[in-house]
Formats: sequence, C-alpha cells, structure tokens
Amino acid sequence: MGGRGAVGGIESHDLEVPDPVLLPFAAGSFDSIGPLARADFPHRHTFYEVAYVSRGSGVHTVDLVDYPLRPPNLYVIAPGQVHHWAGAGGVAGWVLLFTEDFLLRYPEDVGLLRRLVASQGGRTALEGLLAEVAEEYRGAGPGRLGVLQALVRAVRGVEARVRERVGPGGRAAVLAGRFERLVDGALGPEWTVESAARELGVSAGHLHGAVKEWTGRTPAQLIRGRRILEAKRLLAATGLTVRQVGAVVGFEDPAYFCRFFRREVGRTPGEYRAEVGGGMHHEGAAESIDRAAGRP
Repeated sequence: MGGRGAVGGIESHDLEVPDPVLLPFAAGSFDSIGPLARADFPHRHTFYEVAYVSRGSGVHTVDLVDYPLRPPNLYVIAPGQVHHWAGAGGVAGWVLLFTEDFLLRYPEDVGLLRRLVASQGGRTALEGLLAEVAEEYRGAGPGRLGVLQALVRAVRGVEARVRERVGPGGRAAVLAGRFERLVDGALGPEWTVESAARELGVSAGHLHGAVKEWTGRTPAQLIRGRRILEAKRLLAATGLTVRQVGAVVGFEDPAYFCRFFRREVGRTPGEYRAEVGGGMHHEGAAESIDRAAGRP
C-alpha cells in the first residue's frame, strides 16, 4: 500500500505494485504487507482488501462499527470504506489487495464482494487457500495471473458458501455492482436515479428492478444511504465543519443537509459528532449549522 492522499479530509491509499497494469494485485502476511496493513488511524483505500486474521487481539473498526478480534476473522473492505485497527496485538494472518481491474473477467464477483464487506466470523477453511495465494504471488511462473485469479475466485467461493448469497446473480448483479460503483464516486446534488440510469445506458425502471433484486434496496435508498454514510465518516474522522461536510456529500444548503441528516439518522450532524467523539482535531470555531437549521 502507498500513494497517500486525502479524500474529504480522510487519508486515502492507492495500491502500489511493481507493474499495476499487468497485475493490480498484492498478497502476503500482515508483516510482509507492512505496517499500513494494521494502521491505527482512520483511512480508506482505492482498492479491495481481504484480511484474514488467524490470531491476535484488538478491535477492527469499519465504517464506525467495531469488530472485536476473535480469530479466525475475515474482513472484506471495499474501496472508499473507512477503517482502522485499535489496540492490535500479535495480529497475524493473510492479506489480499486488488483493484477491480483484477476481476475484469468476472464482473459478477465485484457485486458479491460488496455484499461481503465488513464480514466476520470463523473462516478456518480459508487459511490454507490464502497461504497458497500468497505463495503463488511471490513466484514468477508462467500463467501466474490466471492462477491468481482462479485462486481469488476460489477464496470467494469458500466465503460464498459460508454466507448466504443475496439475490440470484447474473445480469442483475453486474448492473447493481456498476450502479454501486457509480454512486461511490458521485455525490453531487445532480445525482439521481434517472441520471444514473442514463449513465449506465438503461431505463430507470430496469435499474430499479436489478438493484432491488440484487441488494434488496432501491437505487434511491442506496443513494441516500451512501450520502449518510459518507457524512458520518467525515463527521467522525475529520475536522470539517458541518457546513463543509454537507457540501462534500452534495448539499449546497446546510440547513437542508441538517434536516436530511436528522430525518435519516435521528439526530443532527452536530449531535452525531458529539456522540461519536469525532472532529477532535478541528481547529477554530464555526457557526453552528444546527442553529442555521432553526434548532438551538
């Protein structure tokens, strides 16, 4: 991992490998991947991370949800999710890092990976398979890319048998995955279900049906949920003002952002930030957006 930058005030990491065009993929133990594999500060990636913890203690926090380590644990962290490790001691296991380009031949797998994010529990069947992936990655034999893709699909197959698969897959899974990736990168106020459908080359009704079939939620619900999730991340992990957070997630009117956030979350952005203890490193005072929204 490397190539640090900032997205919305949260540190973001890119995947740095010798030849990302040929092999946008890395695998190894927590120690061989390096200290960022156990980073204790909130950050996000532009790539997928599959982390299998075979031993250790501490807490893994993914998008504000704490997962105490009770090995074996498996975590699938999607691009854009914010996570960190707290009090991690003796953490060992295996880590896979790859971009969506690595799965271009299997687009249905992207949709399934997004269903598995932040999963945890016993995964003893995976340990030997992940060790095999890491060993193959260190080698340089002919056809290594094909072997690695097959192994990653095998890892996905083991996990899919552990968790119940949501939806029947196929074309609906591919379209739903494309929609989710589109929403992840577009939070502007102009972004609607209709504009997403036009971008994807389908009707709004067809998009609604595919997304609902695969995710159990409507496209509009996913867009609202994505805005709220990003707002929560920024309120908890950055010093941006509430006004700035609203602007980042697509609300030009801060009062409307406060009303939207309170309707979806049950508390104002300021109340939420105080509750989670976020924004502690913010310097300087700013006018309360809650007051701008007409609340004391």
